[in-house]
Amino acid sequence: METIDPTRAGFDAARLVRVTAAIDADVAAGRSDGAAILVARGGRVVLAEARGFADRGAGRRLALDDVFVSMSVGKQFVNVLVLAAVERGALRLHAPIAEWLPEFRGRGKDRITLAHLLTHTSGITAQVPALPPEELIDVARLTAWAAQAPLESLPGARVTYSIAVAHAVLGELLVRTDSAGRRLGAILREDLFAPLGMRDTVLGPRADLVARLCPVVARYDQPGLFDPRALEGLAALVLTDGAELPAGGFLTTAADLHRFAEMLRRGGALDGQRVLAPATLKLARRNHTGRRPNSLMDYTVALRGWNRWPAFIGLGFFVRGEGVIPGPHGNLASPETFGGWGAGSTAFWIDPARDVTCVFLSTGLMEDSHHLERVSRLADLVLAALVEP
Repeated sequence: METIDPTRAGFDAARLVRVTAAIDADVAAGRSDGAAILVARGGRVVLAEARGFADRGAGRRLALDDVFVSMSVGKQFVNVLVLAAVERGALRLHAPIAEWLPEFRGRGKDRITLAHLLTHTSGITAQVPALPPEELIDVARLTAWAAQAPLESLPGARVTYSIAVAHAVLGELLVRTDSAGRRLGAILREDLFAPLGMRDTVLGPRADLVARLCPVVARYDQPGLFDPRALEGLAALVLTDGAELPAGGFLTTAADLHRFAEMLRRGGALDGQRVLAPATLKLARRNHTGRRPNSLMDYTVALRGWNRWPAFIGLGFFVRGEGVIPGPHGNLASPETFGGWGAGSTAFWIDPARDVTCVFLSTGLMEDSHHLERVSRLADLVLAALVEP
């Protein structure tokens, strides 16, 4: 990928080296195996590096075009198409999802709206249910399970990030409202990835991408938010023929994730292809959860001794918000900065005030709270290298 002299985009090149030095330190200490990172300002790439290993055990060095399991940054792919469906009038943010999914009528579920799903306030279970693999990778079957399972809280009452189930429901909403009757993977490919030139991104397996895939290996052995063995087993689910796990079962590359972030930075369009309107993105990147914490992260109070902090979730994106917090975008980012992050390994963000984007994909999974600290630290290192407004 072509890069420019960082000074031409207002960066101090010597300070920007601190970003890759931090990645190298993690790799050398065995806290992770490697990482691909791209930083751009105004669409001009100032840093594009692959550091460390794709597969440490095999001695395979990481290349910038290697393929990663997306983890939860894939949720934002789905969220964007849901927002596009709202723009077309096929879905409505305030309306009960039971209008399109009648199985959600009754037992409190008829109060769940699309906005609740996007802000993780629906009350749908946070945890991945103990179901057979063939049900977890099928959006229709996982949605059917969610329709009969009890809610953890009343819709709108609490912020509890849903690891897998809520995005199966969002995916099923896209399928049920698709006039062409397509599967979810086809909707994503034809309506998002192809228009944006994301040639190496797919929901589920694709043979040429599997050949370049970095293995999912944990570099921690004590459970935190996730059991490391469960995360290592995710790759087997993602690579199952016909798998559709919209909460994080995508394969992607740093270059493709960069194109997605660039579309968002440019107000919803890239290279003449418009996915969203600027007004929709302006609404989506606001904080819609106030000062309420994300109860899924309460484990950090006992594990790390952290205080609770606001969830700061928009319509499908994590937003920076205000205050000094252990959020994924760092503390130097402007309040309107938005993006996503995924279990132990992935993140991206866009700072609209500074016109900066960053994407990060790594190998050798960290425990989630340590990964959150890592991407926060890297975001601050990036923005501390920006010396010209």
